Amino acid sequence: MTATATRVLVLNSGSSSVKYQLIDMNDGTRLAVGLVERIGEQTSRLAHTPLAAGGDKRETEGAIADHDAALKAVAAELAADGLGLDSPQLAAIGHRVVHGGLKFTEPTVIDDAVLKEIERLVPVAPLHNPANITGIRTAQAMRPDLPQVAVFDTAFHATMPEYAARYAIDVETADAHRIRRYGFHGTSHAYVSRKTAALLGKDPSEVNVIVLHLGNGASASAVAGGRCVDTSMGLTPLEGLVMGTRSGDIDPAVTFHLKRVAGMSTDEIDALLNKKSGLIGLCGDNDMREIRRRIDEGDERARLAFDIYIHRLKKYIGAYSAVLGRVDAVAFTAGVGENAAPVREAAVAGLEEMGMAVDASLNAVRSDEPRLISPEYARVAVAVVPTDEELEIAQQTYALVNA
Repeated sequence: MTATATRVLVLNSGSSSVKYQLIDMNDGTRLAVGLVERIGEQTSRLAHTPLAAGGDKRETEGAIADHDAALKAVAAELAADGLGLDSPQLAAIGHRVVHGGLKFTEPTVIDDAVLKEIERLVPVAPLHNPANITGIRTAQAMRPDLPQVAVFDTAFHATMPEYAARYAIDVETADAHRIRRYGFHGTSHAYVSRKTAALLGKDPSEVNVIVLHLGNGASASAVAGGRCVDTSMGLTPLEGLVMGTRSGDIDPAVTFHLKRVAGMSTDEIDALLNKKSGLIGLCGDNDMREIRRRIDEGDERARLAFDIYIHRLKKYIGAYSAVLGRVDAVAFTAGVGENAAPVREAAVAGLEEMGMAVDASLNAVRSDEPRLISPEYARVAVAVVPTDEELEIAQQTYALVNA
């Protein structure tokens, strides 16, 4: 890496998509952002925006066979803007990897041994790690000389004490099959908890924060002095809050009941709980905007789905208040958390005795900046803190290759 290499390409490879950002670490400026979706279909789409050149978004459609072809198409778009992968200014490529297990608790330079370990974790992340691996291999083939860094969704939660991470099942069975609570959305929880402390004018080590990452996938974390001590997702991203299509917490015996009484297979139950539950299972919609529109029109099914969603949120806020002992802030983030004022208002309503309240006028403000939405008298700050997982991945990647 040259002394002038200050750029990091962040890749988030999904099963049929690649999201990417090219960031200059001198000041965190986005030079380009984009998305390739529907990889493997005839109607693949690449949307690329060259922010550095002030250019307009470019969109192309056509068959993109696989991730290799997708990354080559991304490289061509970047090269057209003078930002090619062969640039001496490119310091590293940072990859989002969903599951790092117990082994990977820090950003890690990827070599053959690391890649094999990520592959070994596929059974506990069958929907995510294979796509992450494909993206890594493709990027390695394109720039074998460049540091490739894995940043793990699970890493921030590795500080959970054993009594929070362990399930109460037979220890030998749990250890043999790596069954424990790992947590996810870790890059977001890390970023937002630090930003919340900064918003309060304090060092992260001085602040206890409950972070509510509310998107189509949703998770909560209890962060004490900058360290995660509990989080809502577990062995997989299915546990915890009610989500767009995932059930969240459920009696494990429901699965036995569905198998024995309904005759459903393991794969059918898996699909039910991960893809046909949560908000979409309750009311047929997983878009909070649409659910609120239906509520305003008097739709009782949408109202019940919303109430169940909020009830689960309140339970976690209360539980994590008990875990932390002292709460300095509750931070809402991600698509729903940042944009759905009714969710924030309802989640905190009735918690005044716990020191939490929302100011209606502040809550109604729309902004891309971190902001407080609680009244001055509130003992606990309630904040909206836009997440930036790509910047967090870039910062961790750049810090590692410059260490």
